[in-house]
Amino acid sequence: MAATVAWISIAPVKGMRLEQLSQVELTRQGAVGDREFFLVDGKGSMISVTRLGPLVEIVADHDRDRGSLALRFPGDRVVSGPVETGPPEPVRFYGLAVEARPVRGDFSGAISDHCGTGLRLMERPDNRPAVDRGSIAGVTLLGAGSLGRLESAAGEAGEAGPIDPRRFRMNFGVDGIGPHEEDDWIDRSVALGEAEIRVHDRVGRCAATTRDPDRGEVDLKTLHHIRSYRDDVVSDEPLPFGVYASVARPGLVRLGDPVVPVDRDHRL
Repeated sequence: MAATVAWISIAPVKGMRLEQLSQVELTRQGAVGDREFFLVDGKGSMISVTRLGPLVEIVADHDRDRGSLALRFPGDRVVSGPVETGPPEPVRFYGLAVEARPVRGDFSGAISDHCGTGLRLMERPDNRPAVDRGSIAGVTLLGAGSLGRLESAAGEAGEAGPIDPRRFRMNFGVDGIGPHEEDDWIDRSVALGEAEIRVHDRVGRCAATTRDPDRGEVDLKTLHHIRSYRDDVVSDEPLPFGVYASVARPGLVRLGDPVVPVDRDHRL
């Protein structure tokens, strides 16, 4: 069975509900439209769904061409308007000092009210993708076979049933490969539709994966189940599940596109 793209996801605002796409353009920075905004707390430090589950209840719609943003909250409340930003200011992004522009308007107040804590919406800097590792991880990828293996581990522990892949907030899912076969692509190039990516390493997992992707509530011992059979995998990041990559050749990727490792017979 040939490997193909099974799903495509982006998050216009880091930590908010994932948007499912039929196609996406990859640039050197990563997937267009992905994590173009992020949130900081009162101390100017980036906040994610790991700490604030209610973020995933917010659906963001960013129209890049019109320069507008709409946020839909539970109860069908919508806050929308043009993306207007203030002067750059220093913030902390995973311990890294960056300059980012605050987004003006009612967005920050509405998000703060929903989450019950003071938050500010920031536009990501042009030279920094709003992903954890920068452009070296502009793309993330998970095999459907790996998800199936995790479901088996969860079932053996008494938590039977399908596991929603959105818990892992990956850009691409891949059908047609075995459990954790994507690990074999580390240090290799992979053709992904019209684009080509370079896989660098495994993605270590945090408590964000324990949260329901629609409600944000902790409802699955995801980390426990990964640890039950992946704890001895050699990885720079603990509890690895899926891989991250940089974009070597930009291009369009569509659902159903072939996923083909390059240089199959040797690693570069």
